[in-house]
Amino acid sequence: MADHEGDTVWHAFYGLLRSYGMRTVFGNPGSTEQPMLKNFPSDFDYILGLQEASVVAMADGFSQATRKPVVVSLHTSAGTGNGMGNIMTAFLNKTPLILIAGQQTREMLIGEPMLANREAETMPKPWVKWSYQPVRAQDVPAALIKAIAIATMPPAGPVYLSIPLDDWDAKLTSQLVPRVVSTRVAPDPEQLSSFAGRIAKAKNFALILGQEVDRSLGWEAAVKLAELLHAPVFQAPLAERAVFPEKHVLYKGPLPIARGPLSDALNGYDLVLVVGAEVWRYYPYVPGPVVPPGLELLHITNDPHDASTALVGDSLLSDARLALEGLYQVLRSTINPPSSEPNPPELTSEKASTNLTKITEASPMTALDAWTAIAQLRPKDALLVQESPSNGGDLVQVWPAEQPESYFTFASGGLGWNAPAAVGIALAQKKNNTARPTVLAIGDGSLHYSVQSIYTAVQHKVKLIYLVPSNEEYAILKEFAVLEETPNVPGLDLPGLNARAIATSYGCPSFHASNVTELQKCFENALKLDGPALIEFPIDRQLRPLVAKSAAKA
Repeated sequence: MADHEGDTVWHAFYGLLRSYGMRTVFGNPGSTEQPMLKNFPSDFDYILGLQEASVVAMADGFSQATRKPVVVSLHTSAGTGNGMGNIMTAFLNKTPLILIAGQQTREMLIGEPMLANREAETMPKPWVKWSYQPVRAQDVPAALIKAIAIATMPPAGPVYLSIPLDDWDAKLTSQLVPRVVSTRVAPDPEQLSSFAGRIAKAKNFALILGQEVDRSLGWEAAVKLAELLHAPVFQAPLAERAVFPEKHVLYKGPLPIARGPLSDALNGYDLVLVVGAEVWRYYPYVPGPVVPPGLELLHITNDPHDASTALVGDSLLSDARLALEGLYQVLRSTINPPSSEPNPPELTSEKASTNLTKITEASPMTALDAWTAIAQLRPKDALLVQESPSNGGDLVQVWPAEQPESYFTFASGGLGWNAPAAVGIALAQKKNNTARPTVLAIGDGSLHYSVQSIYTAVQHKVKLIYLVPSNEEYAILKEFAVLEETPNVPGLDLPGLNARAIATSYGCPSFHASNVTELQKCFENALKLDGPALIEFPIDRQLRPLVAKSAAKA
């Protein structure tokens, strides 16, 4: 039937998305999705990606930057398979994506035709919060409402709907009303009071903050609590967001990412409060205790899974910002007389200033020299996205986060997310008219996981600068080889990569810089362009220890 002949699943679907303010769809169209996309409404935007992995990550970045759920159109099981790596990352990022996969015609399903999504509900598990193929076509609108509710309730995350292609024309006899669900969980008052009492009695206390602090817009609350307690602040290991103003004198940097070194970094404290992170997110195994002897740990998270899998400590379920604000209110009356304001320390530390990092003029450039040269010119409101595994630590050292929601990377460690995610983040800036540039720092090996995303950046003329340090190797894996004592692993050298040629083939302006002076000039030129640009620059191939022995400590 024609689209104007009454209310169909198609009409209800787009009507519901309008009601939720979800008018941007990311996808790569296939035959099983065309009935959903036919006569695509003029008040919606369809963002084309050239491969589903890039599509999912672009939507993830866009969702994080807009703070809204986003629809992703996938091509049945084939497209879902292509996107699975970044679906996993979206799940660990806790990003609310509504993944809608096409399915073959219902009448054909019993015979399992080509491109049928066999066991559609099983395929994306365990990396979605909910997966469902409606029993009847008429159930599609209700399934969409439920999917949005599940995706946005804490902890947020992707959901998956498999929709047979003939469902879209089915007629409906009733209309559904969108539902509103809460997206924040308040802390239990008794448990919060207990936590506050233990913090007040601690002799040597530290705050450890994770990505949920940034997602909950909790920077201000974290600063107030840290200043009230004069407590050192650490970033939880492998956090995918910046969690605290990194020039603040109380900020002590990220904790090590392995058990033994992390425990060593916490020696001397008798109590730590972990807010908005796992306990702990490790990667390489280095033996040692989970925490040093004598240390007690308190844990606040909005994720029951993270609370249940914490290796030590007592956990409280709560939105990070609400918990931090609640603790401040309770402790303020305990630690300071009600009539006096807390006396905060100086807000910034000269130790964090990029001006104190000397450029050595080495040839080829060190990664630290290159990042320092760029950081000296960065716009204050620039958004930073990072997927340069072997030298990302150098980058964040000289590019301290000063604003909330200004630093992004992946929670999964799965390469190929950050390049398309940066496109989604930049696209959100364009749609919201912020004029904020997005800067992607990505290794020459990492770039080639999702080069297709450059096409979308060019087509939408987003303000995105690709910074590609070129060392023609998987340096991070060579560093793992040292740690794990695995010599002579094949495939770790990458001769012949040419990021500039890739960018040019998609119509993206590209530059090459051989030294810091050229690099700064290229960056200045890229900032002036109306659209994306790529800068490739060679760096040295020096390997460094993979795991730091300890974090800075007060």
